[in-house]
Amino acid sequence: MLVDPSDMLRHQPRLVTPVRSEMKIEAAPSVDLVVRGGTVVTVGGSRQADVAVAGGMIVAVEQAIAVGSATREVDATGLLVLPGVIDVHTHTRIASDAEPDRFFQDSVAAAFGGTTTFLSFNNPGTGISAAAQGRLRDGIEEWLGRTHGDSAIDYGLSAVITAQQDDPVADLPAAVAKGIPTFKAFMVYDFGVDEAKLRQLLAATRDLGALLQVHCEDRALLEAGIRGQLEQGRTAPAFHADSRPTACEGTGTGRGLALAREVGAAIYAVHVSCAQALAPIAEAKRAGEPVFAETCPHYLALDSTRYAVSDDEAIRCVISPPLRDRADVDALWGALADGTLDLVATDHVPDRLTMEKHYAGQAFPGISNGAPGIETLLSVVYGKGVAEGRITAERMIDLLSTTPARLFGLGRKGSIETGKDADIVLFDPEAQRTLRADDLHHTSDYTPYEGMAMRGAVRDVLGRGEDVIRDGAFVGRRGFGRFQERRLDWR
Repeated sequence: MLVDPSDMLRHQPRLVTPVRSEMKIEAAPSVDLVVRGGTVVTVGGSRQADVAVAGGMIVAVEQAIAVGSATREVDATGLLVLPGVIDVHTHTRIASDAEPDRFFQDSVAAAFGGTTTFLSFNNPGTGISAAAQGRLRDGIEEWLGRTHGDSAIDYGLSAVITAQQDDPVADLPAAVAKGIPTFKAFMVYDFGVDEAKLRQLLAATRDLGALLQVHCEDRALLEAGIRGQLEQGRTAPAFHADSRPTACEGTGTGRGLALAREVGAAIYAVHVSCAQALAPIAEAKRAGEPVFAETCPHYLALDSTRYAVSDDEAIRCVISPPLRDRADVDALWGALADGTLDLVATDHVPDRLTMEKHYAGQAFPGISNGAPGIETLLSVVYGKGVAEGRITAERMIDLLSTTPARLFGLGRKGSIETGKDADIVLFDPEAQRTLRADDLHHTSDYTPYEGMAMRGAVRDVLGRGEDVIRDGAFVGRRGFGRFQERRLDWR
C-alpha cells in the first residue's frame, strides 16, 4: 500500500503550525548547544524549531531560542532534525586479540549512518568463547566484559538463548535485573530451541516482564527444503532462496504466535520478509494480542532477482530469510504504513567476502548467512520509503526511533522532546548519494546496496549532546558509548 505522495509535499515532512510561533525563549545560562533553524521531525508532526541542549539532554524545543555568548550554535537551516536512530537487531562482532577493533569500528559505522544506539546479540558466531556458550549467564558476563569501553555510541545487549545452554530459564531473572530484558531464540539451526523449550521461555519472559524475540521459520519445512535442493544437485548460492520458501517463514511465524497465545506472552518476530508471515501477525494484532514485528532494510530495497546473477554476486545476499519477490516487498511497505510492522532494524552481520563468506564452490548450506547494514539503515528507509512516497517522514521516525525506544526500554531516547537524551541527527533531505562499500565504515568488505542511488544524507550526529559526526567526519571517541540498562515499562 503506497501513501499518496501528494499528501506528503513530495518527500518533505509535513509542517505543523508551532503552538508558540512568535515566542522568543530565553535560554538558561547552562545551555551548552542550540541546533538552530531546522525542521524537527516527530511522530506527531514536523515544524521549524530550535533545539536547546544542556548536560546531554534536550531542555527546549521552541522557535527563536535566545542564547548566551558561551553557547555553541549549529545551523540546521534546510536540514531535518531527527532523533538518533535505534537499531535493535545487530550481530556485531566483539573484539578479539586478532581483531581488536571490530566492535568499535561497527559502532563508528552506525554513527555515520545516523544511529546513536544499537542493541547486539551474543549468539554463536559473534565472538563469544566456546566456554561461555554453555550458560546464558556466562555468555552475558563475557559479552559485557569484552564490550565495555569499546563503543563510540550507546549500546545494549539482547541475550541469545540456545539449545546448548544449561537451564537458561534459571538465568533469566538475573539478566533482567542487570538491565537486559530482551532475549532471542531461534526455531531453526542446530542451536535453535524446540517447541517445548520455546513455550517455557515465553512463559518465563511473561512472568518477568521481559520480551522474547523469535527467529520464526519451520524446522521441518526448512530441513526438507534444503534436502530437496541438494538432492537435485542445486548447490549454488542462488538455491539458498529456493530452500527457504515463504511457506517456511509463514508457518513458523504462525506457530510461534500460537505458542505465545497459549501461554499469554508477548512475542516479537524478527526480520519478517514476506506476506505469508505478515498474515498471522496482522490477525494477532487485530485480536489485541501483544505481538510485535520488524522487517529489515534489505527486504525493502532488494528482491529475489538478486539471486539471478553469478555465484560471486549471489553470495552477497545469502541471508535468512532470503530476499523475496517484488509482491512481498510491496506488502512489507504496506505493513509498515498501516502498523502491522512496528519497526525496521538491520540484522547487521559484518561478514566479509574474503573471509566468512568466502566461496570456494561449497554447497549453499555451508555459506555464512547475513549481510552488513548497520551504516545504511536510515539511508535506505528514507531513500526508498520517504523520498519515494511510501511512508511519511513522521512514520519513518516512529519506525526507526520512537517505537524502538518504547518497545525495548530506552525511555530517555527516541524523540526530539524536552527531557530526552540529546541524540540528534541533522539530515539533508535533498542530498544525492550512491551507496558504495568503499565509502562505508563497517567491518565488512561489501554492501548489498552497491551502486544504489539514494536521496538524503547524514551531515551531523550528536550523542547525548556531544559531537560524534560533524560535517560527515567522525569526531567521537572510543568508550563514549554507555551500556544501556533497560526496563520494559510497557509490560
